Amino acid sequence: MKFKLKTLVIGATLAFGALSAYAAEPIKIGSVLSVTGPAAFLGDPELKTLQLYIEELNKKGGVLGRQLQLVHYDDGSDANKANGFAKRLIDDDKVDILVGGTTTGATMSMVPLVEKAHIPFISLAGAVVIIEPVKKWVFKTPHTDRMAAEKVFDDMKKRGISKVALLSETSGFGQSGKKETEGVAAKYGVALVANETYGPKDTDASPQLTKIKNTAGVQAVFVFGLGQGPAIVTKNYKQLGITLPLYQSHGVASSDFLKLAGPAAEGVRLPSPAQLIPEKLAANDPQKPVVTAYDKAYKERYKQDVSTFGGYAYDGLMIAVDAIKRAGGTDKAKVRDAIEATKGYVGSSGNVTMSATDHLGLDLSSFRMLEVKGGDWTISH
Repeated sequence: MKFKLKTLVIGATLAFGALSAYAAEPIKIGSVLSVTGPAAFLGDPELKTLQLYIEELNKKGGVLGRQLQLVHYDDGSDANKANGFAKRLIDDDKVDILVGGTTTGATMSMVPLVEKAHIPFISLAGAVVIIEPVKKWVFKTPHTDRMAAEKVFDDMKKRGISKVALLSETSGFGQSGKKETEGVAAKYGVALVANETYGPKDTDASPQLTKIKNTAGVQAVFVFGLGQGPAIVTKNYKQLGITLPLYQSHGVASSDFLKLAGPAAEGVRLPSPAQLIPEKLAANDPQKPVVTAYDKAYKERYKQDVSTFGGYAYDGLMIAVDAIKRAGGTDKAKVRDAIEATKGYVGSSGNVTMSATDHLGLDLSSFRMLEVKGGDWTISH
C-alpha cells in the first residue's frame, strides 16, 4: 500500500510539474525588422519599442500568466533576408505570432510564408498592397500610402493647388506610393505634370529636381519615400532655390527627418499620426493619454525622441496582446480571428476597428496634417 501511495504522489507531482511547465511556456513573438541599413531609422525605434513594452508586460506578470519572449532578426533593410528570417521564425523558433516587417518589400517577402504556415502577422509597413486584397493572416498598423496621398491632395485642394510634381522612391514603399498617388489624383482634381523617381541609396536628387523646376505650371512638389532619401531631396530642394510648397509622405514622420534635413525642412508639410505631437493635441483628444504615455516611457528609457515608426510597433504589439487575451491563448486561428475582431482600440496611430474586409481599421481622420515651423512639428490648419 505504501509503495502504491508513493507512486501516486510521484505521478501527481510529475503531472503537476508538466502542467506548470506548460503554463509557464512563454508566448513567442517573432519579429523581422530593419534595424540597420537605409531603413534603420524606422526599424531601430520599432525594436526598442517592442523590447520596452514586452519587458513592462512581463514585469506585470505577462499575458494570461505567461511571459512574453521576443525573437527578433535584423534584415539590414534587405527584403530577401527578411524572407529567410521569417522562415526561421516559423520553422525553427516556432513563434506564436509575427509583429514586424519594417518595410513594404520585407513584409511582402514574408507574406507567402505566413499565409502558408497559418500564423498571424501584423506588419509595420506602409503600402496598401499589404492588406489589399485582404490576406487572411496579414494585418498592419500604419496608415496606407493611398491614405497619405489622399490626405496630401485634400490639403492641396484647400490651398488651390492642382498641378503637382511627384518624386517617388524606387523602394517597395515608394513604388506603391507612386501607384496609389497616380490612382487618386484625379479624384481630387490634381494633375501630375511631372513624375520623377530616385533610388533609396541615391546621395543626390538634384537632376530630378532640376527637371521638375524647369517644368511649366508646377504649383507644388510631393515626395514619396522613407529613410534618408527624402531628407536628401529636401536639402537639394533648398540648394536649388525651389520655393514651391514641398509635401512629404508619412514615411518621414520622425524627428530623425528633422535632424537629417536640418533647416531645409522648414515649411515641409506631411500627413502624420498623432504620435509626433502629443503635447500639441487638445486635452480632450482620445489619443492624447496613449501617445503621451508612450512618449514619456520611450524617452525615459532611451533618452531619444519618439517616432511614428515606434508607435506602429507599439500598436502592433498591443493589438496582438489584446487578441491573445480575447482568444484565451495562442491558438493561431483563434488569435487571427480576435485580431480581425479588434474594435475601438485607441492607439498611437488612431482609433482602430478592423473587420473581415479591413485588416487596418483606420480612416483619414486618424492622420494629422503637420508643418515644420522653427525646426519643429506644428499642427497645420
